[in-house]
Parts: sequence; C-alpha cells; structure tokens
Amino acid sequence: MKRNKIIYWIATVWLAVGLLSTAIIQIFKIQTEGAGGVQNIAHLGYPNYILPLLGIWKLLAVVALLWPKKPLWKEWAYAGIFFTVTGALYSHIVSGDSFSFMAPALLYIVLIAASWYFRPADRKFSLR
Repeated sequence: MKRNKIIYWIATVWLAVGLLSTAIIQIFKIQTEGAGGVQNIAHLGYPNYILPLLGIWKLLAVVALLWPKKPLWKEWAYAGIFFTVTGALYSHIVSGDSFSFMAPALLYIVLIAASWYFRPADRKFSLR
C-alpha cells in the first residue's frame, strides 16, 4: 500500500506542476513554443482568447487535486484534464504534427491515469 501512495503522490505532484506551469503560460499568454503556448494554440487553429479560460480551468483542477478530501471535485478535475489533454492530442494528430508535439499530451495522459488509479481511498468518490 505504501508503494501505491508513493506512486500516487509522484504522479499527482508531477501532474499538478505541469498543469500549473501551462496555466501560467496560458493565463498570461506568454510567448513560448512549448505545450499550451500562444504559438502552439495558433498552430492548431485555435483563437488566443481560449488561453485564459484553459489556464483558469487548469488552476482549478490543481486546487481540486491537491485539496484534502472533496473526492467529487477530484473526479471532475480528472475528467476535465483528460478531456482537455485528449483534445490537444487529437488536434496534434489531425494537424500532422510530429511525435515531439504529441509527447507532452501523452505524458499528461500517463500521469492522469497513474494519479487516478493509485489515489487513496479517501480521495475516491463514492455514492455510498
């Protein structure tokens, strides 16, 4: 069980740091060619005005993932991040981008899956 908790926290913290860094880039529309940056969004054909909204959603997801308890918030955060990241991955695929453009999205998917799968019982949502 301790191994699972370690895996959970490594994946969750790494995911949160990634989300936080791209949220800052998106909220402040920082000029960067990295994942989630202004040039990347333009390259995929999305308008720049979507960036602050994506950034705010990512900040909220980080809060939900790291906040003690509140398992329903966490489920929503995992779902929202998953939809956003798979949408980004799909956009890169249909744009004909190389693997290097898709790698951040694939890493996010792995981190989301690991964090969700290994989360402790008190962080799981239950209707009971």
